[in-house]
Amino acid sequence: MSNSEGAEGVAARQVVSSLDDVDQRIVDELRQDGRMSMRALSEKLHISRANAYARVRRLESTGVIRGYRADIDPVLAGLGTSAYVTVNLEQAEWRSVREELRTLRGVDHIGLVGGEFDLVLLVRARDNADLRHLILDQIQGMKGILNTHTLLVFEEPIPAGPTSTASE
Repeated sequence: MSNSEGAEGVAARQVVSSLDDVDQRIVDELRQDGRMSMRALSEKLHISRANAYARVRRLESTGVIRGYRADIDPVLAGLGTSAYVTVNLEQAEWRSVREELRTLRGVDHIGLVGGEFDLVLLVRARDNADLRHLILDQIQGMKGILNTHTLLVFEEPIPAGPTSTASE
């Protein structure tokens, strides 16, 4: 969910999420290479450039495409230690905890979940000492956090990159 999205935001997202085949193919291509030119996209999908522009603009304005960002390798960026952290919290505090977690450097993903835990976090740190500081000092020190459980990640699959290379 976005920062303050409630039931209305979720309902709005469900309404615009019905994509036709061409829209889905555009999303798939841009997921693989967000820097793909409109010319390359239109050629790959066998649609006009004007159609590609219009569809991408619509996908952006309706929130299907939320933005474009660099896919960073955490290890090469100096974040060699990763962990999933499950969190139990005081139920009335989940919104404020979520907002405070978003400000912490190293918190890569926050999932509000149902079941035994309330949140699942993906956190990244330089090393075990940095991870210890993030979890024990920063996260566990937050108002509303009841307890955490840390699962170290030993290995992550390397995601497939764009199918084209710079020399093409």
